[in-house]
Amino acid sequence: MAYLVGRCLLQKLLDQKDMEQIELAHRLNVKPPQINKYVKGKQRMSIQVAYNIAHILNCHIEDLYEWIEVGDDE
Repeated sequence: MAYLVGRCLLQKLLDQKDMEQIELAHRLNVKPPQINKYVKGKQRMSIQVAYNIAHILNCHIEDLYEWIEVGDDE
């Protein structure tokens, strides 16, 4: 099975955790516009950033994006 990365679900997760983008930016030690780029789909997170965000939000890296099934490995 193969997958493509779909839209970013970060804003949905932030809403569920009642956390603002600015708070996440502060906890990651980045500027708030960087978080907004992820939320708006203008930039994808590196694996390091995704891991740290998942840790902060207490979720799995896979939860940060939609995953689109595109193939079968059979």
